[in-house]
Amino acid sequence: MATKTVHMAVYDTLADWEVGAATAHINRRSWQKAPGTFRVRTVGLTADPIITTGGMRIVPDVLLADLTPAASAMLILPGADTWETGELVPFAHKAREFLDAGVPVAAICGATFGLAKEGLLDNHAHTGAAAEYLAYSGYSGGDRYLDQAAVLDGDLITAGPTAPFEFAREVLRRLDVYEPYVLDAWYRLFGKSDPAGFAALSEYEAQRVVASA
Repeated sequence: MATKTVHMAVYDTLADWEVGAATAHINRRSWQKAPGTFRVRTVGLTADPIITTGGMRIVPDVLLADLTPAASAMLILPGADTWETGELVPFAHKAREFLDAGVPVAAICGATFGLAKEGLLDNHAHTGAAAEYLAYSGYSGGDRYLDQAAVLDGDLITAGPTAPFEFAREVLRRLDVYEPYVLDAWYRLFGKSDPAGFAALSEYEAQRVVASA
């Protein structure tokens, strides 16, 4: 099966810690040359490098204007200070385009504010940093807010800023990167530091290697 592309938005003040677990484990499957895998490519408003909150310099692979839902398996939107100032509205518009086309969108922290302001959370169960924070956007979806770390509702994933592993779990689930029992083991290990998760993942990897030999 061909490798599919997941696109992650990049912009100044991007919150590094919110998306690393998701992107690393999406790409890791590609490095392992597992069937039906994905790769992550970055997308920016311009071709200019951006600087993350952690000081990392990232040069976008793709321009937002050139990105189409048909060319993507998912759009990931990290948090950033600039969501609240309105500078990232074009990414919210692109998220609407993706959802209208039936292509998943995953937003965390400040990106949920941007989607709320765009009206994209009005008809979806969702979460974010706090209900009060999203209410400040003026959106009409407050009755659909869930006090959970991460929420998957159809093609939309949302999460709060302190839930990078829950966010990653729902991203991996929606992309069907792992079978359900493997995803459960993954989360037990990385999200809960449960040694039993490591044992289950090791057994899975051993079986996969034997099957591919």
